[in-house]
Amino acid sequence: MKILLNNREEEFPADRLSIKEIMDIKSFTFKMLVVRLNDRSIKREEYATTCVKDGDDLKIIHLVSGG
Repeated sequence: MKILLNNREEEFPADRLSIKEIMDIKSFTFKMLVVRLNDRSIKREEYATTCVKDGDDLKIIHLVSGG
């Protein structure tokens, strides 16, 4: 499947993957993340059950805090 991941085209060998599976493949391990799938916010508890399909637009944004 081909998706947009953080505005970059990415290709994965499966037809659909959960957000958690994509995060594992891409080694996204940050604690503070904002996740949006097709402009819809996804909660942390939904990462394992929300599937990403061919053509979807997934944004996984690492929040940075400090001063």
